[in-house]
Amino acid sequence: MTNALSRLLETRDWLMADGATGTNLFNMGLSSGDAPEMWNIDHPEKITALYKGAVDAGSDLFLTNSFGGNASRLKLHGAQDRVHELNRIAAELGRNVADAAGRPVIVAGSVGPTGEIMEPMGSLTHALAVEMFHEQAEGLKAGGADVLWVETISAIEEYRAAAEAAKLAGMAWCGTMSFDTAGRTMMGITSADLAKAVEKLDYPPLAFGANCGVGASDLLRTVLGLAATGSATPIIAKGNAGIPKYHDGHIHYDGTPSLMGEYAVLARDSGATIIGGCCGTTPEHLRAMKEALETRPRGERPTLDTIAEALGGFSSASDGTGDDAGGAPRRTRRRG
Repeated sequence: MTNALSRLLETRDWLMADGATGTNLFNMGLSSGDAPEMWNIDHPEKITALYKGAVDAGSDLFLTNSFGGNASRLKLHGAQDRVHELNRIAAELGRNVADAAGRPVIVAGSVGPTGEIMEPMGSLTHALAVEMFHEQAEGLKAGGADVLWVETISAIEEYRAAAEAAKLAGMAWCGTMSFDTAGRTMMGITSADLAKAVEKLDYPPLAFGANCGVGASDLLRTVLGLAATGSATPIIAKGNAGIPKYHDGHIHYDGTPSLMGEYAVLARDSGATIIGGCCGTTPEHLRAMKEALETRPRGERPTLDTIAEALGGFSSASDGTGDDAGGAPRRTRRRG
């Protein structure tokens, strides 16, 4: 399927995605426990500012404020009947920002996990998961999203359901999983497992990869694992800005803009084509990432030692795919 993102991928060596949604909304006053998606209606000016912050910092692509916009998650806030509306408005606000950018900018409709466990371990059926994702996809499509951006998935079954929903909606899609448990997702999926699953999909994503997880080092190790499979599908790297720390009653990510600049270059050199940030990543981080990507020449694929030296040690000994999986974590002093 040819669309705005596939056309951009054909002409660029790398694209920069956006940063965090939650972190930046909390900085704007969102309270813990509130549904961010309600701000699409209650505070559209703040959602517009969120999107514009990424675009002004140089992002080629930004995600809509619709991560938890499926019926299962919205039911927690009594808004399960507003799926289409909330997703449509999230995309409409984004479309307005992208169209005013003066350059090609992709509106990626964020689709997060349902929050439920799929069969056979849980009660969520494939058919119901597809139905929920499809409902959300139709709202994002109506609002003008260029692609669906399925993210933070931990189960291959849910990834497949999202792919089917994208096909039903007639939308191109991208999909990332979160490898946050010793190099695996919460449901035990490795980078190699994801790459194999993507190859078998009858409606594959335009790009696939990893987001969130533990820290930037761990995420880049996953990117190296994805690149090692030899997949021809572009790889996404969307890592957190450091490690979360509690400070004065709130969570603060310790990654500086300069560290995220290092991360962006290492992500590119590790094999990623679409590079962005996740939790903790602000427009200030994005500006540093953009400058680093534009001014630093492409290098050789980094070693794990190179990544650890630049960004800090790994949280586990391996990415879950080797014989040393489950061993003691490597600790290396971080530079800067």
